Amino acid sequence: MPSPAPPFFRKRDLQVRLDGKTAVVTGGARGIGAAICVALAREGAKVVVTDVRETEGFALVEQMRVNGTQSLFVQQDVTLEEGWIEVCGRALDAFGGLDILVNNAGIALPGTIETQSLADWRRTMAINLDAVFLGTQAGVRAMRSKGGSIINISSIEGMIGSAYLPAYNASKGGVRLLTKSAAIHCARAGYRIRINSVHPGYIGTQMVQDALALLPEDFAGRTLERIPMQRFGAVEEVASTVVFLASDESSYMTGSELVVDGGLLA
Repeated sequence: MPSPAPPFFRKRDLQVRLDGKTAVVTGGARGIGAAICVALAREGAKVVVTDVRETEGFALVEQMRVNGTQSLFVQQDVTLEEGWIEVCGRALDAFGGLDILVNNAGIALPGTIETQSLADWRRTMAINLDAVFLGTQAGVRAMRSKGGSIINISSIEGMIGSAYLPAYNASKGGVRLLTKSAAIHCARAGYRIRINSVHPGYIGTQMVQDALALLPEDFAGRTLERIPMQRFGAVEEVASTVVFLASDESSYMTGSELVVDGGLLA
C-alpha cells in the first residue's frame, strides 16, 4: 500500500505555509540571515533570531514585532555548546518548541594555501563547520519527538574550489556532507526530521563585499562574467529557497542540496 500523502498535498494553503511553527535562525541580524527571518515570519512562523550583533538583532526583532510576528532575539556565539542549550531552551519557553532551524551564521576570510594563517583557518572552521555540527545536533535533539526541518547554509564554494578561499571551501564542503550524514541518520531513525543544505552563489551582502575587497582587483568582474544571469543574487532569493525547505512543500526532500547561483555552476 502506498504511504498517505503528506498534509501539504491534502490541503494546500500557501498563505500560511509555516503557521504555528517556530524557527531559529543563526546569524540572523543582517544579510541573508535577516532576509530569512523576515521571509519565515511572512509565512506565519514565530522567529528566534540569534547573532553576536546585539543592536542589529534587537532592531530586526522589533521590526518584525511591529509587523505582527512573535519573535525574540538571543545573543549567541554559535561555537559554544552551552549557547545552543540556551537557544533551544528559549525557543521552548517562549513558543513551545522548535520546528525549523536555519544554521546560517558564517564568515569568509580570504587567503591562499600559502597565505592563510592557521588562526584564520581555525576560526573559519569553528564558525562555519563546528557550529553547524553543534546546531544540527541540538536541533535533532529538540525535534526528534515531533519532527522538523533543519536547513544548513553552505555555498557553491562548498562544491567547487577557489584559490583564494581554502578555509571557506573546506568548511562549506564539510557542511554539505555533514548535512547528508545527519539526514540519513534521522530518516533511518524515523525521526521525521528533514535536513537539507542551500548553496548560494555570489549574493549582494556585506560579507561578500568585504571579501571581494580583499581579493585581486578584477576578481569581481571576472566572477560576474561567469554568471549566466549576469548579476549577483539578492538575499530574498536565498530566503525563498529556505522557506520552501522549511515548509511541507519539500516533504520528500532530505539530504538534498539546492543551488542558488544564477547558473554559475551550470
